[in-house]
Amino acid sequence: IRRPVATTLLTIGLALAGALSFKLLPVAPLPQVDYPTISVAVSLPGASPETMAATVATPLERALGRIAGVSEITSSSTLGNSRITLQFEIDRDIVALRKAIRTRLNFEMANAPEIVEIALAVRPDIVCLVPEKREEISTEGGLNVVGHESALRETIRRMKESGIEVSLFVDPDPAQVEASARVGAQFIELHTGAYAEVFHQKAERNRELERLVMAAERAHQEGLGVNAGHGLNRENLPLLHVVPHLEELNIGHSIISRAIFVGLEKAVQEILQAMEGYGGKAQTPPAP
Repeated sequence: IRRPVATTLLTIGLALAGALSFKLLPVAPLPQVDYPTISVAVSLPGASPETMAATVATPLERALGRIAGVSEITSSSTLGNSRITLQFEIDRDIVALRKAIRTRLNFEMANAPEIVEIALAVRPDIVCLVPEKREEISTEGGLNVVGHESALRETIRRMKESGIEVSLFVDPDPAQVEASARVGAQFIELHTGAYAEVFHQKAERNRELERLVMAAERAHQEGLGVNAGHGLNRENLPLLHVVPHLEELNIGHSIISRAIFVGLEKAVQEILQAMEGYGGKAQTPPAP
């Protein structure tokens, strides 16, 4: 070393700069995580923020706080409106849930590699594949089976080899129904969102019912089991009896929303009552 003093000083300077920089580096001990949340919005036109907070938000917070797994509740009230947000614990153990469940476990999931591996490890009774990425979504919101047959066929093959039944969440579109049969699904879940959205518009509602009837008939012809779900509640469920071959209805949001006011047991009973009398045979939708 020709200049030992200069070299030593430079080395010390670099070491100090490195130590200082290390302390200034942002450190995240855990990755950023989006905790599961549910928001409940309630409107009461004309009510003051104080009234909304006292008569709506506070009672709802007390009721919702008894739900298992809730870690935090926040609320805000403005003129005529209250919003309550529930944050859930992120470490709910799906393996423990699989062991605890004494009935049929339905795992709704995206066709994503990491989720597929979880499903294969947990082995629910049935999985329902739903769209997650924009390109997987059909024009109405169901899974675009027609455009992703190859990827879906492989996932369905692996599920069936593990003894897991597979359902695909699809629009009441004959092309999507036929594609579901081609890729090897055992069930479809008919997307009833469009029917629910136009329920109070009689002519449009009956057109959607006709589409659901035709899709269910086509699925039955293809050897598929027929489920349905999305937007169903105790008000619009009775008219769905015209749709044939239904084996299972997936209803969650309306039951939990109703349970806030009447309790979970009564909310479930109301849905069961709305399902009573279903014969499973095709009927003519009400005249417009």
